Amino acid sequence: QVQLVESGGGLVQPGGSLRLSCAASGSIFSINAMGWYRQAPGKERELVAIITSAGSTNYADSVKGRFTISRDNAKNTVSLQMNSLKPEDTAVYYCNTKLLTTSYADMEYWGKGTLVTVSS
Repeated sequence: QVQLVESGGGLVQPGGSLRLSCAASGSIFSINAMGWYRQAPGKERELVAIITSAGSTNYADSVKGRFTISRDNAKNTVSLQMNSLKPEDTAVYYCNTKLLTTSYADMEYWGKGTLVTVSS
């Protein structure tokens, strides 16, 4: 089994910053990619940012230039630095990982989500 534990959500004013973190633990052989998705009320879940083990990144157009994803391969953690936050960034943010388990199975896991609210 693999667990993803997220932290760092909360309430912030427009223009403010937050940092989300996610730690993966359990039966992990290797991690291919880690990323963040979000789901706003009444909307579908969407990709925010993703980073591969090689360090390649991909961002949603709506967050480019404002959000930065980073990863610590040794600790199996991923972080999302969110700057210049806007009310439309309000959503539940989910950590995601695609990995190879110790049983050599390709698996995908999700965290439980952390709420980010951008409001004055």
